Amino acid sequence: MIPEELRTIELNRLKAKARQKQREHVESSSERNANQKRPLEVTPATSNSPTRPEASKPLKRDSRLGSYFEYDLSKMVNSKGGFLVEDGKEVDEDMRAKERQRERERAMQNVEPPIYLDPILNAKCRECQNVDIDYTFRKVFGCLVCNTCKEKYPEKYSLLTKTECKEDYLLTDAELRDRELLPHLLKANPHKSTFANMMLFLRLQVEDFAWKKWGSPEALDAEWERRVEEKKKKKNKKFEESLRDLRRRTREGIWQRRKNQEHKHVFGTAHRTEDGHDRQVCHECGFTVDVRTDQAEHSKISTSLEVEQIDNNLFRSVSLFVPMRSKGVFGGQVISQAIVSATQCVNPAFGLHSIHCYFLLSASPAVPIIYYVERLREGRSYSTRGVKAVQSGKAIFMLLCSFHAPEPWQPSYQWPMPDAPKLEDCELEEDLFRRRAMQSGIDKRLKEIYLTYATERANGPIAVRRVPWNVKESNDTVASTYWMQARTGRSESYEVPYQKCILAYMSDLNFIAVAADTLKLRRFATGPDALAMNSTLDHSIWYYDDNFCCEDGLLYVVSCPLAGDGRGVVHGRLYSRSGTFVAVTCQEGVVRADRRGPEPQAKL
Repeated sequence: MIPEELRTIELNRLKAKARQKQREHVESSSERNANQKRPLEVTPATSNSPTRPEASKPLKRDSRLGSYFEYDLSKMVNSKGGFLVEDGKEVDEDMRAKERQRERERAMQNVEPPIYLDPILNAKCRECQNVDIDYTFRKVFGCLVCNTCKEKYPEKYSLLTKTECKEDYLLTDAELRDRELLPHLLKANPHKSTFANMMLFLRLQVEDFAWKKWGSPEALDAEWERRVEEKKKKKNKKFEESLRDLRRRTREGIWQRRKNQEHKHVFGTAHRTEDGHDRQVCHECGFTVDVRTDQAEHSKISTSLEVEQIDNNLFRSVSLFVPMRSKGVFGGQVISQAIVSATQCVNPAFGLHSIHCYFLLSASPAVPIIYYVERLREGRSYSTRGVKAVQSGKAIFMLLCSFHAPEPWQPSYQWPMPDAPKLEDCELEEDLFRRRAMQSGIDKRLKEIYLTYATERANGPIAVRRVPWNVKESNDTVASTYWMQARTGRSESYEVPYQKCILAYMSDLNFIAVAADTLKLRRFATGPDALAMNSTLDHSIWYYDDNFCCEDGLLYVVSCPLAGDGRGVVHGRLYSRSGTFVAVTCQEGVVRADRRGPEPQAKL
C-alpha cells in the first residue's frame, strides 16, 4: 500500500473511534438510577440548556503586528520549485519535471571531464604533461595547466585583479570587459559581500595582450614612466594652485580684518546750527560733517544730475543736495540720477516714456548713493529697466522705467494748455520770499525762514515762478500753476534724453506746498494747523512729447484731488511755451499736521 492509502485508513479509524465515544456518552446520560434520577454530569456546550458553558472566543489579533497571513506549516508540502504549497492542492508536475531537468544540466556543467584509459585522449599540462588538469583554468581561460605548475610558475599562471591590470599594464575598462580578448573569472569580493564581484585575469594572457598593444615590455615601461611623470606634474600643479588660493584668501582675510577695524561713521539726521548750516554728527566718534555744501555746486542742473559709472550697469552719485527743513536728500535728485543711470544702459533709439518709483528710506548726503541697473526686458518696441538705489548697504529707492521706440505716425490728442501769463511776467519765488521777509511786523524766526528759502531758490538749479492766480479745472478743481526753468549755465540745449531727466527733477518741486495748501496747513508755523512732517512715498511720470526744452521753461499745473489719513495725492501736467502737452505726473507723499492721535489704553 502506498503512504496516501495508509494515511486515509488511519484517519477513518480515528473518526470511527470518536463517533463511538460520543454515542456511549449520550446513552449513559439518558439512563436513570434507582431513584429514577439522571446522574450528575456537566452540561455539554451543544445543549440548549441555559446552564450550558459558553464557548471560548478566539483571541483577537494584536493590531500592532500589522497585516500578516496565517499558515499551518504542518500541512505544507515542498513543491521542489522554490515555493511551498498547502496539502491537498495540486502541484504542477510539468514544472517540477522542468526544474529537475535544469538541476541535472547545471550539475553536468560543473562535472569535471572524465579521464580516459587511453593516454592519448587525455588533455595534458603544457608544462609537465600531467593529466591532472585544473578544470577551472581550462573552462574559464582555456589554459591547460596542473595545480603543481600553477604554484611552481606564478609569473605565468597567477591571477591578476582588474586594478592591477589597469595600473601595471595600462589596460582600459573596455578591453578588460571583452571576454573574447581577455577572459576573466568572477569571484565574490573578500572585502564586503555587498561589493561587486572581483574580475580575475590570467597573468600569461594579460602580458601577451599588453605586449601586442604597446609593442614590447620596454615600450610599456616607457609609457608607464611617462604617465607617472604626468601625474606628478598634475599633482604639483594642483598643489601650487591650492597654495596660491590659500595665499590669496589669507591676503584678503588680512585686508578684510583691517577694513573691518576701520571706523565707519554713523550719522544721524541733519540739524540746523546757529550759523545757518545743516550738520550731521557721528554717534560713535562725534565727527561732524557739513551736509549743506557750497550751494554753488548745485546751481547748475548738470551738477545735480551727474553720476559716475563704476562698472557695467553700476553708477554712483557725485553730489547730493538736502533742501531746507528736510531730513534727507532731495527726492527729485535721486529720481533724475536713477533715470540718467538707466538711460545709459538702453539703446539710444529708444526714448523714455514712463517711470514708476518708490522711496523706501531717506538718504544721507554724507555717503554716495549706488545705482544698480537691471535690464529686465529687450523688445522691438519697448525696453524696461529697473534701478535700485543703495546707500550703506540698504535699499533706499526703487525705480521701474520703460523706453519706447518713437511712433510719430500714430494719431494724437491732448488737453489744451490753460490760460496763464508769460514766464517773464511772473515773479520768481526767491523775490517773493524776500518781499515777504521785508514786511513790517513779521516774526524774526519767520523772517529768517523766508530769507533762507530765498537763498536756496536763488542758488538752486531750477528757477520757479508762481502764476498770480490759480487755474480752475473743468470739474471746479482749483490747480496751482508754476513756470519752471532749468539753469544750465550753457548756451546750447541738452539732448532729449537729458531733458527728460531734468523734467523728473522739476516734477518733485512744490509737491508739499500744493498738498499743504489743499489741507490748509501752514508750513512756517506751529500748532495743530501747522505742517509737521512731509516726505515722498511714490512718484510716476508719463512722457508724451520729445520736442521740449527745460531751459526755455515749462508750465506746471498741479492739483490735489485727495488728501487725508496723513497722505496726499498730487496730479500734475507740464506744458511747453508753445502749448504742447509734454508729460503727466502723479505723486503721493506723507503730509501730517502737528497733531497727536489718541493714546493707546493699557491692557489690564
